Amino acid sequence: MDKQTLIAHLNDDLAGELGAIIQYLTYAAKATGPYRPQLAQFFLAEIADEQLHAQYLANKIVALGGEPATTPRPVPTARTNREMLEAVLAAERDATRGYTERAREADALGEKGLMVQLEDMVRDESGHSEETERILRDWPL
Repeated sequence: MDKQTLIAHLNDDLAGELGAIIQYLTYAAKATGPYRPQLAQFFLAEIADEQLHAQYLANKIVALGGEPATTPRPVPTARTNREMLEAVLAAERDATRGYTERAREADALGEKGLMVQLEDMVRDESGHSEETERILRDWPL
């Protein structure tokens, strides 16, 4: 593991956060049915956290001597509310795994501040996953 590899991994994480912002914004617009207002609000409320994560990652990439990614990860196509929630859950779980690994990488390179921030981001993403799981628990098929 070297600094350039860490920057590349952080850029992949940044692409994920940029994609998540688009995903939540799009899904809020596409939500339908009797729970549309609550679902749209749920999706929109998540954007602020993802934006803060993206800003932190972009700043850290620059601080490490890299160039921040500007291309978002593709947003999964979802036709129904359930498909949107399942796609969000998969993305949040993926982010949690990625940030857990990135925290290990940061620690190995002596980047303690980055490690701590990434651990905080693991907490955020885990919370998003848990909330989405709770919504899906009794969601009709």
